[in-house]
Amino acid sequence: MAMAFAMPAHALDWRLERSVGASASFTDNANQSATDPENALILSVTPSFMLRSQGSRRVQATLQYGLTGVARFGEGDSTDFYHNLNAKGKAELIDDFLFIDGSARISQELISLLGSPADAEINDSNRATVGTYTLSPYIQQRLGTFANAQARYTHSGAIFENDVASNAVGNALSASLNSGTRFTDLSWGLNYSIREVNNRDENVSDSTFERVTASAGYALNRKFRVFGSVGQEWNDFLSASETDGSSWSVGAGWAPTRRTSLEASIGERFFGNTYSATARHRTRTSNWNLSYVEDVNDISQFLGTTGTMYDYLCLDDWPFSFPPAPTNCVSFNAKPGLLFDLRNGVFVSKTLRAGVSWGKGKLNYSLNAFDTRRDYQLLDSEDRSRGVRGAVNYRYAPKTNVIGSVGLTRNEVPAALSGTTDREDDLLTLSLGIHHQFATDLSGALTFRHTERDSNVADADYEENRLTASVNMRF
Repeated sequence: MAMAFAMPAHALDWRLERSVGASASFTDNANQSATDPENALILSVTPSFMLRSQGSRRVQATLQYGLTGVARFGEGDSTDFYHNLNAKGKAELIDDFLFIDGSARISQELISLLGSPADAEINDSNRATVGTYTLSPYIQQRLGTFANAQARYTHSGAIFENDVASNAVGNALSASLNSGTRFTDLSWGLNYSIREVNNRDENVSDSTFERVTASAGYALNRKFRVFGSVGQEWNDFLSASETDGSSWSVGAGWAPTRRTSLEASIGERFFGNTYSATARHRTRTSNWNLSYVEDVNDISQFLGTTGTMYDYLCLDDWPFSFPPAPTNCVSFNAKPGLLFDLRNGVFVSKTLRAGVSWGKGKLNYSLNAFDTRRDYQLLDSEDRSRGVRGAVNYRYAPKTNVIGSVGLTRNEVPAALSGTTDREDDLLTLSLGIHHQFATDLSGALTFRHTERDSNVADADYEENRLTASVNMRF
């Protein structure tokens, strides 16, 4: 509907890209069992398409969809179909006043940190199809050079296969008034937001998050600035009153060059001290980044930024970063997003991410690390997942790449969440593959992958070796 309103005012073209991928994998432990490993041959085929808008300033939209059919042959024969969708768009309905954003996503996510971490195609015993969506109309208005005002409404939801978590619907309203161009060294802002989450499961309580803040900042010089905020919040997800309270934060930012920036803050909210940090640095051959964020979350909101993601090395632009892999792209440094299970409840999320990628000549490298903790407010208990992964891509020939990666992840789940005992799992993954571009629209790869888990719980250890041949064609 947003596109229909905006298209008459500006020419809009669409670019359609279609592709089909197929793969064959042989694994010596499809069920990832410590005591009864099963050999299996897994065949899959994925027709997919991507639709992108072009030629319009007022409408920008992209939709990618793939349907994967899987056939497993071994001790446990089975067939399945999996949907993968990523769509996002924005439109300017009335010039410089009324806008609308939207997104939708379908993916296969981990049900539990304690189960099999395999992709759904290999073993779907610990995967569930999850759908999330947002629709957000908003208005913004310039008040001369004095201030910029915005009011936004957001409708969102999360849908879980087989009731592995409670389906949720969220409605949020936010409004802000921020300093305009009249203010140079001084900046200020007033912000209000309220979000209500309704869970379809009667055993999961609804929640409300409401907050108001006032902020100010001052540029001491062209490279250094200071900022701070004060506020009040009213939350309704616990019967106790400690979910309400005042908040404050102070911080500083430093940007010595266009390629380097650093920002950090410290503060306090109802759950205790809070910290945040972002850092970026770019050179001719490398990119460095770091971020740390703390916030109150639930699984329906957390999914929007931490679902399964992959890095791709592409011959042309590609706007998304999760399967199905686009044609002319190599799954370089493939990694899941922040590992988490689909557990209900309100939690304080604390997420650290750091990474660097660099390359010169025929070699490209990357190193990424993460550490995420979820402090469940209703259970007074915390789970944690942290890991590091390194990858290298070597251009052996103009159309041939050799790719390798190694990663180590540790998951920690306390007894209050596991239901049995405090558990620690170390997951090691090694992969080595070769990718070749046979033609402009045809590519293929052969990849070996080794996975092993070391756990402090009996019969939770396992090893798996997997060989996968894949081909992708665009038409």
